[in-house]
Amino acid sequence: MRVSGILLAFAAVTIFSAQDAITRHLGPLYSPFFIAMVRFWAFAGFVMVLAARRPGGFAAAIRTDHLILQIVRSLLLITQILIAIFSFSIVGLAQSQAIFMAAPLVVALLSVPILGERVGWRRWLAIISGLVGVMIIIDPLGERFSLATLIPVSSCCVFALYSLLTRLAGRYDSADVSLFYTGVVGMAVTSLIGPFFWEEPLPVDWFWLIALCFSGIAGHYCLIRALAITEAVTVQSFIYLQLVYGLLFGVLLFNETLTMNMLTGAAIVVGAGFFTIWREHALRKREIAASTGASLAGR
Repeated sequence: MRVSGILLAFAAVTIFSAQDAITRHLGPLYSPFFIAMVRFWAFAGFVMVLAARRPGGFAAAIRTDHLILQIVRSLLLITQILIAIFSFSIVGLAQSQAIFMAAPLVVALLSVPILGERVGWRRWLAIISGLVGVMIIIDPLGERFSLATLIPVSSCCVFALYSLLTRLAGRYDSADVSLFYTGVVGMAVTSLIGPFFWEEPLPVDWFWLIALCFSGIAGHYCLIRALAITEAVTVQSFIYLQLVYGLLFGVLLFNETLTMNMLTGAAIVVGAGFFTIWREHALRKREIAASTGASLAGR
């Protein structure tokens, strides 16, 4: 089961990376609102099929006492996707992915004021190290610095905030409910805005738009299956493979240039992120063990 879960996690990251590459290709040709609308149409169809197949159907999928929270987190994901599409086009796939890898560190940082979680000195050290890595990638004092590099930084921060609100929603609603609202709200909002940016795609680009939709569906299916049979920390660790794909696709497909600053900073960010994910997992296991021990002692 563990091997199957690892293969599914690997497949999910590979497919999502291919989706990013397709987005990078389409980004300079079409409006981010148009691309996001097409993506959410497919994603909404996927979550509706999932909801229909679950016990309780649509009635269970929409049942929540925290509707505002679900809508806000969904709006954050829409915003993040729009910024990411823009970032891939302006900054490039490779550098955008390198900066985006800092998202788990920003999640740990913001979990203190938003979720009231405690962060020990080890994770604080990892967070600071990771942020230094981001600064090395951006290289604000270098000759090649551009304010455009702040675009992927904002995408990273918005995604971290979305992740935190998703974690908060998880205290009240099931993952199925959160997934349903993400897809449906995303479809509704982008369908209100996207038509104003409609452009008739070239015949060849219809293929890429369809591939964009199917890659999103396939990626989420593999991710859901992986999380069902494998520990979340194992699946989370595969996120950093997306950086490898981003660098390879950026260089080989889009002729992007890798700098020593980008590679050095990315290595620091990945190392700090790995440690943060592992440390959170270790602390969570310790808390569960302590809670179980206390429960048994009270019998």
